Amino acid sequence: MGLIREYFLKNADQNNLNSISYKLRNNRKILFLEFISKIKRPVKILDLGGSEYFWRNLNLINLDDIQILLVNTEYQDVENISNINFINKDVRDLSEYSDKEFDVVHSNSLIEHLSTFDEQKKLADEIQRIGRHYFIQTPIYYFPVEPHFLYPFFQFFSLKKKTELIQNKDLGWYMKQENMDDAEALAASIRLMKKSELKNIFKNPKIYSEKYFLFTKSFIVYN
Repeated sequence: MGLIREYFLKNADQNNLNSISYKLRNNRKILFLEFISKIKRPVKILDLGGSEYFWRNLNLINLDDIQILLVNTEYQDVENISNINFINKDVRDLSEYSDKEFDVVHSNSLIEHLSTFDEQKKLADEIQRIGRHYFIQTPIYYFPVEPHFLYPFFQFFSLKKKTELIQNKDLGWYMKQENMDDAEALAASIRLMKKSELKNIFKNPKIYSEKYFLFTKSFIVYN
């Protein structure tokens, strides 16, 4: 199982130029740059769960006509970047932001980290309230390999089975959790979404399917 995990980790590494993740993210980069090119400057962007690395990789740092606010619970070093600010907070509470305060609300692989559909819907409602446009990417429920634990069909297992696996194995990006409560909390922390659910919580979205061979690996919901 170690070799299989190593293979999945290699292909999930966005910094590996030959990985599946890098190729999908590169295509996503092109799509996003085209998306914001149609929005009148200056552009004010809220990036939920975002990183300084992402915007540096897009060559959108230190620009006068784009302002970016990163909201993340993990520290982001933006001290020497003139057009990016960082706030350490949970995305579950965006009440401080006004209606249509941002031109674009952006997130990459974030919404599935909210563990219930009600939380996901609440975030989608807030994204549409504070943003004139949105660009939201999330992995899908039906892809054969769960993208966080990198284990085949993991998302289809019961919470009990997931917890047992996490207690006994290093899975994907996570080390094994021998404590049952910790393992169960980790197992319950990811809720992959279906296309029908995304259509339900976003109003009249455009949906782009990111493909790996014949499989859809993730969706980009935008408007």
